[in-house]
Amino acid sequence: MNLKERINEDLKAAMKSGDKLRLETIRSVRALILEFEKSGTGKELTQEEEIKMLSTAVKKRKDSIEQYSAAKRNDLADKEEAEMNILLEYLPKQLTEDEILQRVKELAKEVGATSKSDFAKLMPVAMKDLKGKADGKIVKSIVEKVLEG
Repeated sequence: MNLKERINEDLKAAMKSGDKLRLETIRSVRALILEFEKSGTGKELTQEEEIKMLSTAVKKRKDSIEQYSAAKRNDLADKEEAEMNILLEYLPKQLTEDEILQRVKELAKEVGATSKSDFAKLMPVAMKDLKGKADGKIVKSIVEKVLEG
């Protein structure tokens, strides 16, 4: 079942259950899918595109949570966090920092990255490999840690 089919099924379930927050969040994902389809690029919605779309939506929620928390608007921050958790259900399982560290070490050996000057060699490979499975900020900090020794 692709993302579009899963979203439509979950949308129906959310309507039946009366879960307004879930319904609203799923509708926002459905709107992203429709926007992509009607963009006129003629591209198919691949799994990679789905992950990119959902990751962007999750990142927006994280940024909003930070801003609302800084403004002492915990009610809005809680709502954004709940939406983010719903979105995370559609992404591949997020890796732990230990799992990311192991994978980055493996990739560093594969590309021959050993020092800080190899950051530009390792980072793109790591991001491509871990796309949708880990937050970019965490990956960046781990890549830097691995290259420092």
